[in-house]
Amino acid sequence: MTSTQELLAALEARYARIDAELDGAAAGDRERLRADIVGFFRETESAIEGLTALKERIRGLVDRYKALPAPAPAPAPPQHNIVSDHIGSSTYVERGWTAIASGDPRRAVKELERALELAPNDPHAESLLGWAQMLREQYDDALMTYYKVLMKDPNNPLARVNLGYICLKKGIFGEAIEHLSRAIRQESDRKAQIYAHLYMGMLYLEREMYDDARSFFSRTLELGPGMLEAWWETGRAYYLEGRLDQAREAWRTGHQANRFNLWGERCGKALAQLEAGEPVSGGT
Repeated sequence: MTSTQELLAALEARYARIDAELDGAAAGDRERLRADIVGFFRETESAIEGLTALKERIRGLVDRYKALPAPAPAPAPPQHNIVSDHIGSSTYVERGWTAIASGDPRRAVKELERALELAPNDPHAESLLGWAQMLREQYDDALMTYYKVLMKDPNNPLARVNLGYICLKKGIFGEAIEHLSRAIRQESDRKAQIYAHLYMGMLYLEREMYDDARSFFSRTLELGPGMLEAWWETGRAYYLEGRLDQAREAWRTGHQANRFNLWGERCGKALAQLEAGEPVSGGT
């Protein structure tokens, strides 16, 4: 049976072959190469779908394992009263979310850790903590936080969204699509919906599927008109495709929406670089 490593090696070899053929391709090779690339993409997508389905079946094995009779529990240790101050915690949760929204994940981590000191195991505080850790690129810490959240709430949409983003940053696109698609289908958390569409757009942008990426960014802005990061990413999609006039218009719109916002400011900087004929920082 072919191992995972052998399968990946075969796919990489096929990619390298097509890549090499493109370097010396002539006009007469266009249709053949197009068919080869489309077929390669579809076969890869099919493999991802198959592995994803198998992964779900493995979850069934886990559920069956959990249903096995448990060993007799050890004597319980003496119980200590743990007082949860949810009212006091809510102040720090709000501060944590404000720090995330304003682009200060370091402060967010501190505020949310304090919230969890006051109200241990608060799922909302844990979800936001994972988000802040993720934005600080502490991906392993964020993964542990979100797996803890999902053990208690397997359908937590915010956890699903940010697990999708972490998988995106790690290049695990199939699993990223699985998490983000699941969050989009739930439609129970508007914040999660907005970010699920944004991150899905970023995923397609990473794969150079520009039209699909812009479609998700457009839906992001329909759900959250104040999500200026979507204007930044829309501009990037046009810029990377070489459509500079459209990139200029997207960044101008984002900047004019709120020039004091982190992403509005970044749109303005990109616009200035574009107008000066300079490469756009972060545009590639």
